[in-house]
Amino acid sequence: MGNVGQGLTLAALLTGLMTGCAAEEAEPDGASGASASVSAKATSKVAQRGGSIGASGSACELPVTFDIAEFWKAEAVGDEGSAGATGDLADLADALLRQGPVTMACEVDAKPAGKIGFLRVWTGEPGDTDARAVLEDFVAAERGASGARYSTVTAGDITGTEVEYVTTSELLEETKKEHALAVTTPEGPVVLHLGGMDTAEHEAMLPAYELAKSTLHTTTG
Repeated sequence: MGNVGQGLTLAALLTGLMTGCAAEEAEPDGASGASASVSAKATSKVAQRGGSIGASGSACELPVTFDIAEFWKAEAVGDEGSAGATGDLADLADALLRQGPVTMACEVDAKPAGKIGFLRVWTGEPGDTDARAVLEDFVAAERGASGARYSTVTAGDITGTEVEYVTTSELLEETKKEHALAVTTPEGPVVLHLGGMDTAEHEAMLPAYELAKSTLHTTTG
């Protein structure tokens, strides 16, 4: 798996992730969902470029490189601080850091751009599993996931598999859209996942996801 650079401490990571997850599931004030016209516009746009991550020396060093949207902030996620964790803390760390066959390596926060959600990057160990199988396992490991629709896509210079699905919150009794993309590299599989507070926020962030997808390349050098 590619070098993800300097990771967060476990305590900071757990605090940040739990805060982020709570924000994504929170009920927005006065939100009534995105209209069909807003959805159509969101999916057809590519966000303004704000920088690039993945290469050596960037905020997140990954097996792939891609552009991130303007004002979005990337931060590497590492499990160095979890080495001494035991019991419930170790279980919580594993649940937050791992999903199916991949481990979280980076998250790109949309809050500086005025949105609530993350574009998260997950990486796995090298092997013979193809992108479709990796993505199916990733979705299967997400609580409340259903309605998955898979397709083969060309992401930058890489052919991979993309999925659109919904997750249902038992607490809020609401569903929201999710998108994820998996590719394989010599260093292992990579999954890009876009969540969001709700479907309206998710669709508002889709241009950032499309930017990442259209500029995706394997890391060289």
